Amino acid sequence: MKHVILVYDINTEDKAGQKRLNRIRKVARRYLHHVQKSVFEGDLTEGDIIRLRYEINDIIDKVRDFVIIYAFPPSVRFDRIFLTNTPDPTSNLL
Repeated sequence: MKHVILVYDINTEDKAGQKRLNRIRKVARRYLHHVQKSVFEGDLTEGDIIRLRYEINDIIDKVRDFVIIYAFPPSVRFDRIFLTNTPDPTSNLL
């Protein structure tokens, strides 16, 4: 399992862009937890990461859209530092 952070910026200047945004969001929600607007995070297997990439690649416009998947191996330890008093959207996860 790897800890994954998905970040995207979909060009929504036209209706096709808005449709891509909605489709990307639906795909991301199937695999990861919605943290903030265009940010998703969670733990995925290597196979899930490959499927997520495949599904997103079928949707995005590679010239107009921007998508990054950060995948951290289990050996990498990182800290999440909150600068606000808002609740952590992933706090109810096991």
